Amino acid sequence: MLARIFQPAKTAMQSGQAKREWTLEFDQAQAKRIDPLMGWTGSGDMNGQVRLRFETKEAAVAYAETHGLAYRVEEPKRRAPVIKPGGYGGNFAHDRRGSWTH
Repeated sequence: MLARIFQPAKTAMQSGQAKREWTLEFDQAQAKRIDPLMGWTGSGDMNGQVRLRFETKEAAVAYAETHGLAYRVEEPKRRAPVIKPGGYGGNFAHDRRGSWTH
């Protein structure tokens, strides 16, 4: 059974660059199936419900190696900072040359 170690994506309500936790979750061992009576989706794979959180990537890798789990690490995609020269943030710059007036 293969475990995946990754940093979850931020939600639409998050915009900061703060440190996020790392997650270890297992890949699906069985395909999900639809219950014929109720129409609910289910599976007999209990490891699909397990999601472990760690402070660092190294802690997650150490956990997987200690418990003999095969794993793959997915590095997060870093976004470039959005800094526009002469943009709105320039109004509050400490090294601004002129006075700010209307």
